[in-house]
Amino acid sequence: MARTRLYRSGTLDLEDFPVEDISDYVCEPTCTVWLDLCDPTSADFDMIIEEFGLHELAVEDARHDHQRPKLDRYRTHLFLSAYAVSTDPDTGMVVTSEIAVFITQTALITIRKGKQFDMDRVVARWDDSLDLAKEGVGYLLYGLLDYLVDGHFHAVQELDERIEELEDLLFEDGRDEIQTVQRSSFELRKNLVRVRRVVLPMREVVNTLLRRDLHVVSETMMPYYQDVYDHVLRATEWTESLRDMVTSVMETNLTIQGNRMNLIMKKVTSWASIIAVPTAVTGFFGQNVPYPGFGTQTGFWASTLVMLGLSVLLYFGFKRRDWI
Repeated sequence: MARTRLYRSGTLDLEDFPVEDISDYVCEPTCTVWLDLCDPTSADFDMIIEEFGLHELAVEDARHDHQRPKLDRYRTHLFLSAYAVSTDPDTGMVVTSEIAVFITQTALITIRKGKQFDMDRVVARWDDSLDLAKEGVGYLLYGLLDYLVDGHFHAVQELDERIEELEDLLFEDGRDEIQTVQRSSFELRKNLVRVRRVVLPMREVVNTLLRRDLHVVSETMMPYYQDVYDHVLRATEWTESLRDMVTSVMETNLTIQGNRMNLIMKKVTSWASIIAVPTAVTGFFGQNVPYPGFGTQTGFWASTLVMLGLSVLLYFGFKRRDWI
């Protein structure tokens, strides 16, 4: 599946034209070409190598999945590897979709790994700012990066909200709440690791694009890229703070569980002490040591009152100390 667009002198001139016609436009300085390939075949890669003269190492990186987010510089083009991030509404798990981008002077080639990456939203962003189309490839790349970074920001924001909900459950005494905190803490930590691997390298990627010697970002587009860089920094700092928050939630949960265990042991010990009093005085069926009043009704009631009195005394003593 291939999608194409042609911008001529800052206006959208053609859309979904045949891929074979790309060579007629890429050499014109007033034209900017966008080519999008979803799950390309070997023939598709051979085509873009022939049409755009791409480096074999960059194409090899585009062929293979699970690349690190990065920006590689070659003699005639740049290669960008990045990820879109979203959250599954049903499971709450973080989902990433990889995209590879080739950046030349007059063309932007996007290679999507699967259909999870919603390119229609990127196209909508381009259409919302057609006044910047005259900036060429820098305009197209900005729309793509702005969509990616906004997705990172929204994913981090959703994780932050889930951590806040988890914090509210920390001091609940219900068994279900305790299990929810334990399970959700580990899930959030795994999700944050995924997000961190995607978000942190983008700081270096956008910072490199801002270098003037690359000649990708024009003076007009510079403020827009700086805004994207600001969002990247905020998402990075937010991710690091959430990582600390999840660690704090897990440590607090362990501390609370330890305190609850101590409280339970304290209560069990207190009740054991109360039960030990009548056991020490008499077991009724096991008392065989003579005592004052042994074998008389008065002695029976005396031992009973001693057991009850000491038990009640211990109960209120432990109750006052909040041991029961």
